[in-house]
Amino acid sequence: MKFLPLFLASLLIPLFMTSCGDGDDDNEPSPSGTISVSTDSFDFNSDGGTASFTFSAPGEWDAAASDSWIKIKKSNTLERDGKVELTVEPNTGRTDRTGSVTLQSGASRTRVTVTQKGKKPAPADPSIKVPEGHELVWNDEFDGVELNRSDWTHEVQGPGWVNNELQTYVNTAYDGKLVTEVSDGTLKINCFKAADGKICSGRIYAHLNSGWKYGIFEASIKLPKGKGTWPAFWMMPVNNDWSVTPWPKCGEIDIMEEVGYNPEYTSSSIHCEAYNHMIGTQKTAERLTPGAQADFHIYRLEWTEDYIRTYVDGKMLLNFANDSKGNISTWPFTRAFYPIFNLAWGGDWGGAMGVDESCLPAVMEVDYLRVFQKK
Repeated sequence: MKFLPLFLASLLIPLFMTSCGDGDDDNEPSPSGTISVSTDSFDFNSDGGTASFTFSAPGEWDAAASDSWIKIKKSNTLERDGKVELTVEPNTGRTDRTGSVTLQSGASRTRVTVTQKGKKPAPADPSIKVPEGHELVWNDEFDGVELNRSDWTHEVQGPGWVNNELQTYVNTAYDGKLVTEVSDGTLKINCFKAADGKICSGRIYAHLNSGWKYGIFEASIKLPKGKGTWPAFWMMPVNNDWSVTPWPKCGEIDIMEEVGYNPEYTSSSIHCEAYNHMIGTQKTAERLTPGAQADFHIYRLEWTEDYIRTYVDGKMLLNFANDSKGNISTWPFTRAFYPIFNLAWGGDWGGAMGVDESCLPAVMEVDYLRVFQKK
């Protein structure tokens, strides 16, 4: 190695020092100090809302929310004095939740806690008997003049869609006649023959896109009369992918069915891959319900992770236990299901003894539908 003359070295050293110090301020030390906030916590009720807080930081700052239900708007991020506005979305769940907004300025950090109460059940009508250990999470007493479209969805399908049934399911009305109507405190599902010869009826879903997982589902129903009628109160899984879990693998819970040629014998059934009527293995129970076509009777499902049980007027009809094997073919009832009311005409079961059109119009009448879940 060759050495530079001493006087040249003394000239170059300041140049190297100048070069290393030029350029951006990337290597400047981070601001020191602490972040002082006007408040360190917020409490919101289940409805959510807005709030804001101010603070002083050592220098430039940024903020981030811990959860998607907390939205923030930042002001003056390049200044030492800043402001954050919060928007908290409604909490539709039953449990309280906690999140936060984290502030950072250089090496300094601080956190503002955001807590929100869970949604409380609406005060129950004192006339509604709530099962012990449960709460009323949703109900329709049909006290208005029409169905609440945010709660109910009509099916629209032609004859032969399922079970070789003869009716056409329409949305609300056909040829000026209602297939579903709310009047005098009850829901009526009407099955009638239209002027063009179509047999029209209603099939409606409660909370089609959300449903409920586990709970007690109870309806008070008066059944129609006539050979050919096939009323049902039942449940199917929410957002089912039919290409992955086709029927009956997806599961089906039939709380109440009756066919007009066998009047007032009401039945409950469970359908899944291992147990279904296509292979003669369905789990079904049937019993005479005297006056089922003349008066209202209460049909109930109790569904837990351990069993499915149905009742008629408080007396158990079907008891189907979870075999606890974790096998979808025997117990697919591990996700939310939605309730269904429909009045079919004819079909594989309803029309097994023929149909009598002189019985039309026929009416299935529902006094209420209530859903309870454990507290």
